[in-house]
Amino acid sequence: MIKTFAICATASLVFAGAAFAQDSYDLRFQSSDTSGSEAFKVQQRFAENLSEASDGRINIEVLPVGSIVEYNETLDAVGAGILDGHITDSSYFTGKDPAFALIGNPVGAYSSAEELRAFFDDGGGTDLYNEIIEPYGVHFIGPAAQTPESVPSKVAITSVEDLKGVKMRAPEGMVQSAFADAGASPVNLPQSEIFTSLDKGVISAADATTLATNHSMGLHDVAKNPIYPGFHSLPLNEVSITLATWESMSEEDRQLVTEAVRGYADDLAATMRERDEAVAEELRNSDDVTLHSWSEDEKRKFRQIAQDQWEAYADRSENARKVYEALTSYLTSQDLL
Repeated sequence: MIKTFAICATASLVFAGAAFAQDSYDLRFQSSDTSGSEAFKVQQRFAENLSEASDGRINIEVLPVGSIVEYNETLDAVGAGILDGHITDSSYFTGKDPAFALIGNPVGAYSSAEELRAFFDDGGGTDLYNEIIEPYGVHFIGPAAQTPESVPSKVAITSVEDLKGVKMRAPEGMVQSAFADAGASPVNLPQSEIFTSLDKGVISAADATTLATNHSMGLHDVAKNPIYPGFHSLPLNEVSITLATWESMSEEDRQLVTEAVRGYADDLAATMRERDEAVAEELRNSDDVTLHSWSEDEKRKFRQIAQDQWEAYADRSENARKVYEALTSYLTSQDLL
């Protein structure tokens, strides 16, 4: 009887240990941001906050871009369990399905991170994105976004008409097509070549990133007519996890993770907005840099051009059509279209 009791007790401890192990998570998420960037620092705070909120049971190591796989390969890596999650721009996966372009960066759709998040929180975007992404073995936890991207320019661009003939850097895909339709002459250039290309006059403007990040890259030293606030590009910064890991979590842990992602989204938007506003104030007091803010009428004109691109992408897949219909329906209901 004593031996039997000892065996049963040992078995109970083994099962209890297994249950505890299942309730603890040590996860690796790869970011699309570099280790020294402000966004990456916010992502590290997100991981620290989640660890604290879960009493150390849910730990995420945030890795910078390219640590394990290339920036556009994380979807497959998360689905395969090579990574446990990613924090990235969803439009990087457009090659797999045009729906990723429409849900990740519908050009001209949003003027703020709050507008983007509202589509996912209130407009059905989160459920729709999970319908698209879960077949890849990935679960979308929630949306985040920085500030709308600025356009550093050597020439004053205050309207759609001013874009005509301007040679500008723009990435392939929807952004490039929208600027081309607006009359600009977009070219492909890696971000690392933007400064030199502006400096040498190869291009006159660039679709780059946020005002503060552009400034840190020295772009306003050579492109002294930036468009700010930005309005044309506001990419989704998605936080997603391996589907199997998500399904293994208790409802309580899922809620902890979801709340931590919401906190991350708040922190990211506030941090990047504060940096942009500080740089904008510095540039307003500068003698040789002029900020150009577009009127609502001109923004509307550009968005009407961009919407032609939305519809073109919608025709390319069933999922893209679903995103297009959900997005346009929601924006219309909010008087934002």
